[in-house]
Amino acid sequence: MGSRKVTSSESFDWQGKHVTVAGLGVSGIPAAKVLHGLGARVTVVNDGDDARAREQAAGLEELGVTVRLGDGATLPEGTELIVTAPGWKPDKPLFAAAAAAGVPVWGDVELAWRLRGPDAAPWLAVTGTNGKTTTVQMLASILKAAGLRTAAVGNIGVSLLEAVLGDEEYDVLAVELSSYQLHWAPSLRAHSAAVLNLAPDHLDWHGSMEAYAADKGRIYEGNRVACVYNAADKATEDLVREADVEEGCRAIGFTLGTPGPSQLGVVEGILVDRAFVENRQKNAQELAEVSDVTPPAPHNIANALAAAALARAFGVPAGAVRDGLRAFTPDAHRIAHVADVDGVAYVDDSKATNTHAAQASLAAYESIVWIAGGLAKGATFDELVAQSAKRLRGVVLIGADRALIREALTRHAPEVPVVDLDRTDTGAMLAAVQEARRLATAGDTVLLAPACASMDMFANYNKRGDAFAEAVRELGAGA
Repeated sequence: MGSRKVTSSESFDWQGKHVTVAGLGVSGIPAAKVLHGLGARVTVVNDGDDARAREQAAGLEELGVTVRLGDGATLPEGTELIVTAPGWKPDKPLFAAAAAAGVPVWGDVELAWRLRGPDAAPWLAVTGTNGKTTTVQMLASILKAAGLRTAAVGNIGVSLLEAVLGDEEYDVLAVELSSYQLHWAPSLRAHSAAVLNLAPDHLDWHGSMEAYAADKGRIYEGNRVACVYNAADKATEDLVREADVEEGCRAIGFTLGTPGPSQLGVVEGILVDRAFVENRQKNAQELAEVSDVTPPAPHNIANALAAAALARAFGVPAGAVRDGLRAFTPDAHRIAHVADVDGVAYVDDSKATNTHAAQASLAAYESIVWIAGGLAKGATFDELVAQSAKRLRGVVLIGADRALIREALTRHAPEVPVVDLDRTDTGAMLAAVQEARRLATAGDTVLLAPACASMDMFANYNKRGDAFAEAVRELGAGA
């Protein structure tokens, strides 16, 4: 972990500056409006030219923004800066043309960072393959419990541009950042930041695991107080070692075991801090009980420790950590208990859209009937099945790529009964839940943790989780 003194980013005179915004949607439209309001000459380019895009374009054109639909590949003449939606892949022709012309490319996060005022609230930033949203929400709850004006913003769905430029005044922001956003945010410098975990994901976008990890690691660049890493995930610690940070910034680990100095961890059901205490070689500060975390699954305890570490790095007292965790309620479809039917618990973790998230979910229960499947997005399932085999009492497979999971089960859990549902109609989830009920006995958990994306059968993971919950309610009504 290198050290340096970071200076603030340069200021821009936006008046008359030719800026191209790449992509309409949740980030492109606000960016275009903000830049236009600052006096820039804005052109929006967009690959699509459907009814929705034309409607969005019309709204921008009324303001005086130029919109070019159906051509996101050509660099508009005179472009001095591109501001891109985070999902646009780095290998797109537009960016190759920008590189050839010496035109810089920013994401909306970079734009928000550059537009911060001199007295702007510092950012406590979180990334990772899984757990980002929950951790950021926990962090915001803890900060609020300490009496601080804050908001959970960024990839969580709340615009950073709105937070930075709005009328609300904040003491500190809890910021969720995706690997896409970090890729396009070269000058971001957080007060403190955490990488929760690293597992293969979005490799089609980044090109390799190394590139994906490097983009995640950007979150540590220029940190002032703490780089928080997962002691159980060496790759996150390696990113800290490689980071160039401000003088005095510390590496702070979190662990589900007993913490060493400069770590947060768990001792006899208590979350404790051995990082932000006097004489951390000998002393520890009690922060909260495991029972204060909802749900108290291992991966969620890890989320709570990461949130606590960032809050403590900002000077939050121990009591606020406890109060904030107690006040926190996770979003839907994140290891959510739906109901008990005939002594069997039904749990919705539809948000487990990749193998890493599903593995964490499966590790939280001892005896499981697993509902899995969907779009694999290039994932393989051998490691997941091998590590979880001893917990499985049965498996119900759904979705387009279910055969990949079935093959892994054949290799690593051949004795586990498997039901393969070859249907994608609206009644498929009810059928899956009914089959799971048949396989389960009292004391088991029927767990929807698909390890796959949902779009083969459902609009999104929320709709998939809703279908599961509705099916469980039908079971209960007929019990």
